[in-house]
Amino acid sequence: KMIDLRRFARVMAGGRRFNFRAAVVVGNRKGDVGVGVGRGADTAAALQKAFRNARKHSVRVPITDTGSIPYRVDGKFSSAVVMMRPAAEGHGLVAGSSVRAVLDYAGVRNASAKILSHTKNKVTNAQAAITALRILR
Repeated sequence: KMIDLRRFARVMAGGRRFNFRAAVVVGNRKGDVGVGVGRGADTAAALQKAFRNARKHSVRVPITDTGSIPYRVDGKFSSAVVMMRPAAEGHGLVAGSSVRAVLDYAGVRNASAKILSHTKNKVTNAQAAITALRILR
């Protein structure tokens, strides 16, 4: 799932050169999930690089019988801070923005997550979620 796609510019002698940055979440919904960022001259190249990067840096998430995480965990990446809590069966996935995508693609069906920082950056929030899930054993 693509969580972010942006165009950025590099100023050269002849003017601005535009490139694209893509951020994706990949997972098998059975405990493996990864976030990757890729940059390229066009969107297809950026997405392909991001997908490869996400597969390369994927993590294994332990999921309980109720489809939740085992215990409360906090994660921090850059200025993003994310808190995740387990939930009972039938509660559903209560999370916002890119953290929801990370938990969904990890295969977590019942959990509660909250972005505690003031950053709206989807990429750093997703990376903070991965950092939190990496702590779980």
